[in-house]
Amino acid sequence: MMSERAKGVAAMIGACSIWGLSPIYYKLLSHVSALEVLSHRMIWSLVIFAMVLALQGRLREIARSMNTMRSFGLVVVAALMIAANWTLFIWSVQTGQTTQTSLGYYIYPLVAVVIGRVIFGEQLTALQWLAVAMATVAVALLTFGPGVAPWIALTLAATFGVYGLIKKQLNVGPVVSVTGEVLLLTPFAVIILLQTYHNGGAVFGGDLQTMVLLVFAGPITALPLILFSYAARRLAMTSLGLLQYINPTLQFACAVFVFSEPFGLWHLIAFSLIWSALALHSAASLRLESTRRKAARAAEASGTTV
Repeated sequence: MMSERAKGVAAMIGACSIWGLSPIYYKLLSHVSALEVLSHRMIWSLVIFAMVLALQGRLREIARSMNTMRSFGLVVVAALMIAANWTLFIWSVQTGQTTQTSLGYYIYPLVAVVIGRVIFGEQLTALQWLAVAMATVAVALLTFGPGVAPWIALTLAATFGVYGLIKKQLNVGPVVSVTGEVLLLTPFAVIILLQTYHNGGAVFGGDLQTMVLLVFAGPITALPLILFSYAARRLAMTSLGLLQYINPTLQFACAVFVFSEPFGLWHLIAFSLIWSALALHSAASLRLESTRRKAARAAEASGTTV
C-alpha cells in the first residue's frame, strides 16, 4: 500500500505532467482561434467541475464562495487573471512561442516571492534575493540580446502571480473557486461561440477530430487541478513547489525537442540563469522548512516536559 505522502507525490507528478505536456494538445488546435479554444475550455471544464461537486454534494459551496461583495470581487478578479493567462498560453503555443510559456512558469515562483515581500512584508533570505536578481538579469539578457522583451513570459508570470495572490484571500478549496471563476466566464464564452458561429467561422460541428479535441479541453483543465488539490492535502508546500518545476520543464522539452522552436545562445544563457536562480530559491525554501520543523519539534518537546 502506498503511503499518503507517496499518493500525494504521484498525484502532483500527474498534474504537472498534464500541464507540462498540454502544449502538444493545444498545438493540435492551431487551426482554431485561441478565443474559441478558450471558450470551449471554460464550458467543458465547468461541466466536469459541476459534476464533481454534485457527486460530492458541494454545489452550494460555489454560492457561498461569493456570498459577500468582497469575495465576489475577488472571484471576478481571479477569473479575469486566469482568463488572460489561459488565452495568452493557448495563443503562444499555437503561434510557436512555447519556449516563452515555459520561461513564464519558471519565473513565476520568483514573482511569487516578490509579491510576498511587497504585499505581505515577508522577509527574503540572501539566497532568495540573489535568485530574484539572477532572474532579473536573465530577463534583461533576453530583452537586449534578441532585441525583443520576453513579454509573453512576463505576462504569464505576472497574471498567474496575481491569480495566486487572489486565491490566497479566498477561504475555499481550489476546485470550488475555479468552478466559480469559470461559471462567471461561461456567459462570455457562449457569446464568443455564438458570434463565431454567426460569422461562419465556428469549427465545432465540423470534423470529428476537432470536436473531440475541443470537448477534451474540459478534462485537460479539470483533471490536473483535482490531482493538485489531492496532492496539496498530503504534501508540504516545499514539496509542492519543487514538484511544480516539472510543468515548465516539460513545456521547455516540448518547445525545443518536439516543436523545434529556436533556442540560441541568449536563450541558453538566460535559461541557465533562471535554472540556477530556481536552484537557489529551492535551497532557501528547504532550509526554511527544515528550520520550521526543528522549531516545531523543539516547541513540542518543551511543552511535554513542562
